[in-house]
Amino acid sequence: MAFEQRRAGILLHPTSLPGPLDCGDLGPEAHRFVDFLAEAGMRLWQVLPLGPTHEDRSPYQCTSVHAGDPRLISLERLQAWGWLEKVPQPGEDPDGARQRALRQAHEGFQARASGEDRAAFSGFCQAHAGWLEDFALYQALRGEQGGRSWVDWPVELRRRDPAALAEARERLAAAVDQARFEQYVFFRQWHELRDHANGLGVLLFGDIPIFVAHDSAEVWAHPEYFKLDETGHPRVVAGVPPDYFSETGQRWGNPIYDWDRLAADGFGWWVQRLDTQRELFDLIRIDHFRGFEAYWEIPGEAETAVEGQWVKGPGDAFFERLREAFGDLPLVAEDLGTITPEVEALRLRYRLPGMKILQFAFGGGADNPYLPHNHERLSVVYTGTHDNDTTLGWYHGSTEGVRRHLLDYLAVEEAEVVWAMNRAALASVAVLAVLPLQDVLELGSEHRMNTPGVTGENWRWRFDWRMFPDGLAARLRHLATLYGRL
Repeated sequence: MAFEQRRAGILLHPTSLPGPLDCGDLGPEAHRFVDFLAEAGMRLWQVLPLGPTHEDRSPYQCTSVHAGDPRLISLERLQAWGWLEKVPQPGEDPDGARQRALRQAHEGFQARASGEDRAAFSGFCQAHAGWLEDFALYQALRGEQGGRSWVDWPVELRRRDPAALAEARERLAAAVDQARFEQYVFFRQWHELRDHANGLGVLLFGDIPIFVAHDSAEVWAHPEYFKLDETGHPRVVAGVPPDYFSETGQRWGNPIYDWDRLAADGFGWWVQRLDTQRELFDLIRIDHFRGFEAYWEIPGEAETAVEGQWVKGPGDAFFERLREAFGDLPLVAEDLGTITPEVEALRLRYRLPGMKILQFAFGGGADNPYLPHNHERLSVVYTGTHDNDTTLGWYHGSTEGVRRHLLDYLAVEEAEVVWAMNRAALASVAVLAVLPLQDVLELGSEHRMNTPGVTGENWRWRFDWRMFPDGLAARLRHLATLYGRL
C-alpha cells in the first residue's frame, strides 16, 4: 500500500519546468527532473491538477476533469516521433505557435504514422470514449464560439439537442479529431514519463479539486449532476464561510453537485473521474476534502459567501462506493482550514492521510497540531503548499513572535531557517514529506507559485537548472537516508 513506507518528495507543477516556450512540458526536461529526484533519494513527484486551464492558467479551474492540458505536450517528442518537422522557437505568440505545431503534428501523424501508432490512437479513443467524445466536441464548439462559456452558446447547443450535436460533429469533424489526437499524445507522453519515474522508484502524486469549473465539458455534458437552473447557470455555488482571514468568506463560484442524483447513479461519474486519475498517478490528493462531509452552499445570485449555509455531503456512502470500485484508496485528504470532528472521523475511517503545514506551526502554543512533535504518522507534511509564500518569503514576512518561536523551536540561526524547515519536515513522523522546489532552492517571495485571491502572474513560475547548487542531490539523499525515507 502507498502509505506503509516512509517517503520524501518534491512539489513542482510541470508548467514550472524549463522549456522552449512559455511553460514547461512533458519532454526531456521532465525526464531530467525525474532523474534528479531519483539521484536525490526523493521518491515522490507531486504535481497540481493537469487539466486544460482557462485564460488565468489556474489548474484548479479546468475545462475538463479527465483531459490533459495540451500546453504540456512536448513538441520535441512529437518531432522525435517523426510527426512534426520543426519545433517553434520562443516568440511573441507561444500559444499560437503551439497550436499550429500541434495541427502540423496531427497532419504528420495522418500522413506518416505507423500501423502500430494508428492502432494505439484508435484504442485510446475507444478506451476513453466515455469522456473523450464529449470533451472533443466541447473543445471544438468552444473554439467556434470564440472561447465563450457554454451557457452563452446557441440554445440548441447549450441544451445538447441531439440533432444540433450531430450536425456540429459533422461540421467540426476536423477540430473534434484534433482534440482527440492531442489527448492521445498527452496521455502517451504522460505514460512514458510515469514509466520512467516508476522504473527509478519515483511515484507520481496527483491532485484533484473536489469541485469543477462551471465552464467545463463535464458540466455541459452532464448538467443533471449539478444544481443548475433552466438556463444552465448555477442555482448555488461553492465557497467557504467568513472567518478570521475574510469577513465575507470566499465565493469560489463552482457549481454544487446534486449528490442525491449522483448517489442514485452509484456515483458513476466520480468513479469514472477517479479511474482516469488512477491511470495517471500512483497517489492522489483530494482538494477540499471536508466538502465530502459538509460543504458551504451559497445562493448563485449572492455576491459574497456570507449568505451561505452548511449542507451535508455524501460522506460514507461515497467512500464506500470508491472502496468497492478500487479497493485500496491511495488518496490524501486536504484537510486544512476549519475541520470538525466529523470531518476528522470520516478521514480516519478510510485511513486517508491528512496534511501538516510547517508554516502554520509557529507563533502559538505547544498544542498547535502543525508543530512536528504533534504530527501523526498517517499524514503528509509540507513546509508550505502552492498557495503559500516560499518559506524564505514567509519567514521574512512573519511577525517577530513567529520568527522567535521558530528559531527557538528548531534551535537554528536565521541564515539556516529554510533548510531547518526542510529538515524538520523530513524528520517528522509523518509517513510522507513533500518539499516545494522553491524551498529546496531557498528562493524568496518573487518565486511564489500562487497568491490566492490575487489575479495576475499566478501559476507562471518556472525554474532554471542554474538555480540548483552543487551537491543538492547528495544533500537531499543524505537527509532522506538519515530520516528513513529512502
